Amino acid sequence: MKKTLRNLTLVLACVFGIVLTVQADNEKPISLSQLPKAAQQTVSKHFSGLKVALAKVESGLLEKSYDVVFTNGDHLEFDRNGGWTEISSNTNGVPSALVPTSISTYLKSNYPGQKVVQIERDRKEYEVKLINGVEITFNMNFQVVDIDF
Repeated sequence: MKKTLRNLTLVLACVFGIVLTVQADNEKPISLSQLPKAAQQTVSKHFSGLKVALAKVESGLLEKSYDVVFTNGDHLEFDRNGGWTEISSNTNGVPSALVPTSISTYLKSNYPGQKVVQIERDRKEYEVKLINGVEITFNMNFQVVDIDF
């Protein structure tokens, strides 16, 4: 009996995992006008001179996110409300207006002349990648918590 119950639990867990995987991989192309207003404003204000190659929405079971890819390789990711979660720009660097002031101040003082080519944020931290390959992680109080060379 215990073996049958264990096997049934294992099968149900596998089926549940497959269903979540299928649900989490729901992507579809959209137009820029279908982005949340905050995302539209970020694109128009900071990336207006770039041509959009793809805009898409990714819908998961509990999450929704948006991606915008430009023809020059720059890439933006937004959360469900249109707040940026990741910005990658190897060609021009991340626009300085999108880098929090405290992070910019730290970078100017400790890494002068190095432009930010990628920045990510989540609920706990910011991660910044510089053109020289250095990655610096800041907590939400903008204190450095990790540096990778």
